[in-house]
Amino acid sequence: MTNAQTATPSAQPEKQQTRAQQLMGDTAPKLAELTDGVLYSDIWERPEISKRDRSLVTITALIALNRPDQLRSHIRLGLQNGLTKEEIVETITHMAFYSGWPSGVSAVAVAKDVFAEK
Repeated sequence: MTNAQTATPSAQPEKQQTRAQQLMGDTAPKLAELTDGVLYSDIWERPEISKRDRSLVTITALIALNRPDQLRSHIRLGLQNGLTKEEIVETITHMAFYSGWPSGVSAVAVAKDVFAEK
């Protein structure tokens, strides 16, 4: 996939607030600025690994940390970046053995909800 076909979490039409600005801007504007300016505009744009692979790594980390709120948006993003539902489910299954069954079960519930959206 080319970069034009993939997405970063902050990809927004011009003049619309980014997701970081919506979630944190009023309370923590500097954190929102760093999220957009460093994480999404620099780290997610580095060419060393594809956005698809960055999505897979991020999903894996969020499963391990049992962060269902953040996992939801990153599963959506992973699908946009070329991950299949089967790859996401296999990642959840694999991670259940490394990060604990509760993390895996929570991730399945999130994935099920996201998959039902389409």
